[in-house]
Amino acid sequence: MKAILCTHFGPPAELEFADIAEPQAGPGEAVVRVKAAALNFFDTLIIAGKYQNKPSFPFSPAAELAGVVEKVGPDVTAVAPGDRVMGYMGWGAAREAVAIPIEQLVKLPDGLDFERAAGLTVTYATTLYALRERAELKDGESLVVLGASGGTGLAAVELGSIMGAHVIACASSDEKLKFARAHGAEATVNYGSEDLRGALKRLGGEHGIDVVYDPVGGPYSEPALRAMAWQGRYLVIGFAAGEIPKLPLNLVLLKSCDVRGVAWGAWTKREPAAQQEVMTQIVEWCAQGKLSAHVHAVYPLAETAAALNAIADRKVMGKIVLRP
Repeated sequence: MKAILCTHFGPPAELEFADIAEPQAGPGEAVVRVKAAALNFFDTLIIAGKYQNKPSFPFSPAAELAGVVEKVGPDVTAVAPGDRVMGYMGWGAAREAVAIPIEQLVKLPDGLDFERAAGLTVTYATTLYALRERAELKDGESLVVLGASGGTGLAAVELGSIMGAHVIACASSDEKLKFARAHGAEATVNYGSEDLRGALKRLGGEHGIDVVYDPVGGPYSEPALRAMAWQGRYLVIGFAAGEIPKLPLNLVLLKSCDVRGVAWGAWTKREPAAQQEVMTQIVEWCAQGKLSAHVHAVYPLAETAAALNAIADRKVMGKIVLRP
């Protein structure tokens, strides 16, 4: 079968499109024929050796997939051949079939297509965990979303709206902000052309911003922190800008606010039952049309390098999906 392989750390152009052996289902596993695999920003880092997880070579990028169960291992009863499923595996989904533990799979409702389902887990589960468990977001609070048109940012805009927040979308172009408004943002800030701190101070008013959702980092973090409300919550999601910011802790003291890390992947290992509940809710909302799971573009598996370059160049609104 075909697979995209990373044989050494480097840029997307050095990935290999190769033939590998078909997977076999071990105890507690299922073999899933991959119909769609989704990419995330961290895939650009993991193939370059710049991510916290460094898999053994060779490995495939792509953490998310959707497809059809083909075979199951001994004593597996939760899924059966023919079941439509989605799954999360950290890395390894950019191939025609995978063997995956069944606890990492969720059955799909009939109305949810493979391409949208493939991109649900990382962005939406990270965000629901962040807003509900870490930020304790309340109805009526203000929520600032940095990088609001990317996959994770879009999830925050949509989930924040569902949870009753006043969503302020921040991005680097008017086109991206128009996209965020179409998905539920009430106000927008173009930090490519206006001062972020000043805009958030104006929008937050005397009260300030209750929750900041930051998957970007870099030069935008400190201005957003300066606009926080008393006892606000600042969520550290990631560093798509490439720079890990150093925040002045005197701001945290003066505002009595919290800076809260969002380590979703580690949480799923510690709280697998809670993660299953999160995914059940997300799949239900998506099937009901409350979440868009917007797919920006679909690439053939052989064009994975081009797909990763589009993500690295910040050209993507929503998700990029591979089709084996």
